[in-house]
Amino acid sequence: MKIKKDTTSPADIGDYMKVFACTAVMMQTVLSLVLATSPTYNYQTPIGIIYNLVKFTAPAFIFGILYTTTRTTNQNTLANYGGYMKKQWSALFVPTIWWTLAYLLIMPNVQQINQYHNVGSFLWHFINGNAAPHLWYNTMMLQFIILMPFFWMLARFVKNNSKRGIWTLVITVVFFAAWIGFYDLEVFHGPHEQSWYLLDRIFISFVIYGIFGVLSWMFRDKLEKFLKKSFPILVILFVVVFYWTNKELFNFGYPVSLANAPYYKPSMTLYALLVIGLVATLAIRHINTNSKALPVFHFLATYAYRAYLSNVFWLQIIWRLGGKNLVDVNPILAIIVCYLLTWILSFASAYTFHIIWSKIKDSLPRKRVQESTE
Repeated sequence: MKIKKDTTSPADIGDYMKVFACTAVMMQTVLSLVLATSPTYNYQTPIGIIYNLVKFTAPAFIFGILYTTTRTTNQNTLANYGGYMKKQWSALFVPTIWWTLAYLLIMPNVQQINQYHNVGSFLWHFINGNAAPHLWYNTMMLQFIILMPFFWMLARFVKNNSKRGIWTLVITVVFFAAWIGFYDLEVFHGPHEQSWYLLDRIFISFVIYGIFGVLSWMFRDKLEKFLKKSFPILVILFVVVFYWTNKELFNFGYPVSLANAPYYKPSMTLYALLVIGLVATLAIRHINTNSKALPVFHFLATYAYRAYLSNVFWLQIIWRLGGKNLVDVNPILAIIVCYLLTWILSFASAYTFHIIWSKIKDSLPRKRVQESTE
């Protein structure tokens, strides 16, 4: 059986990636907040392990976005760029602007690195991702949206040409390995750890996942065959690499610092790619069997980005209304309760705000028509 090629399918691999990534990133936020309360080492160990388990979010989201966008727009050229950006402006940039303002104006305490103190620093925090713990990723992700013409060119370049696809894959892996090596020497506990921290939100640091997303759609039949044959191996490698990531983290000792588990390491890169492969396998199985889960994943994927933007906002409210007190009772209980409430409120608010905004937009033309006829 082949992956369905009908672009009207209720969900695709990209949708699954977005849902898994959004769901996992909320757990990362909760874990970071609970760990900041300095729980005992007995609790820091499972927190570190769970954090490594969900440390695939940004790569999976980038892969998912590029996979879905390539599926729906791979025939586009620069002539289509204006229309494409117009759609992305309303779907991605507008929610980003509103939520970034909400964090800076309503919850300035969640800023990272430092606090804004004038108009210039306010604007700088607005665009560099320091407005909230999770917005660094947003700054990086939007770069891929802006640079889509290059990925359209790549899609046309490799189309129906396996040799070009293989060469693209090899060059990407070699380049990215060199970049990871450079980051490990110069930034991660290196001489430029503080001054070059913005490198973690430049698209180059995640470009392998974007390119793999493009290649996965353009060679989707080959991808399915590969995943079916290699699934048992992927599972074994997942266990081995997951152990590797945890060994690296705990080699730094206690107290556990989640900063010692960055994306920019060979272990984390392999781990993210393995998770992407496993999630893709699940998605392909659901697509081929026309699973009842397809519409659910498609629905959640539609609101995943907006839910992701809001999750820190809702978590802060939950934390202040009693979540922090739960840590004194049991840190694991606090993680479970805060996570579930954050997930529910994030997706519920994303859907609610979408409905409200849709109704407002639908009412505007009618008002104008009424005014013009009076």
